[in-house]
Amino acid sequence: MATITDTTRTAFREQGFVVVPDVLSAEHLARGRRVVDAMLAKKPYAEDHAGPYFLWPRFRAADHPLLDLYQQAGIGALASQLLRPDRAPEDPRSAQVALTVPPWPNHPGGPHVDGLSPAEPDGRPGTFSMLAGVWLTDHSERHHGNLWVWPGTHLRFGAYLAEHGADALTRPEEMNPGPYPEIELGEPTQVMGRAGSVLFAHYLLAHNIGDHVGAVGGERRETIYYRLQADGHRDRWRETVTDPLTEFRD
Repeated sequence: MATITDTTRTAFREQGFVVVPDVLSAEHLARGRRVVDAMLAKKPYAEDHAGPYFLWPRFRAADHPLLDLYQQAGIGALASQLLRPDRAPEDPRSAQVALTVPPWPNHPGGPHVDGLSPAEPDGRPGTFSMLAGVWLTDHSERHHGNLWVWPGTHLRFGAYLAEHGADALTRPEEMNPGPYPEIELGEPTQVMGRAGSVLFAHYLLAHNIGDHVGAVGGERRETIYYRLQADGHRDRWRETVTDPLTEFRD
């Protein structure tokens, strides 16, 4: 069974992301891909489509197959090993099915942060604690739909918000590119690993969709993303974005 070690927690705190291998069984992977295929049968992309394609299922019923996958694969239990013991993750209310269809040579020009536009009905930015990315296909080669991340930016973005105020997130027009504030980004890295791995990434980590140099008709990149909120996150979102490690274990 996959687990989070002290080394993993340290890497997450310092870099803002970790990849945990072998979380999903072969049965989980097959089930996840069948669910994605069924969703695409209802909302297909065009035959000549290349590049990103997204579906946004909401969990209006407790038995949604992607919520079942999340629970049965133990993704919430893994996430709780990164979070403080009194701040276990709530079950997600939706997912993002993210595909990248080759060939798509476009490199990301810069990063973004999720959930800022449109804001929630009460004006709150759509912050969360961390992203869980479930890899249904292999990500072991660079430039094959890998997510690009900028390590350590979760801490520098947190420092920016501590200086400018958490409500700067409600003014995304002041942030660019992406939107993302003008902080030191450093060099990006392409996140890699086998199918069945799970990526955990801090909410504030700079990231973007990567290119896919595969041939026409080649295997598309398939990831299911869950946006996870630690228990009580909505009530203290300003604290969590100005002190970005406050929800996480040492």
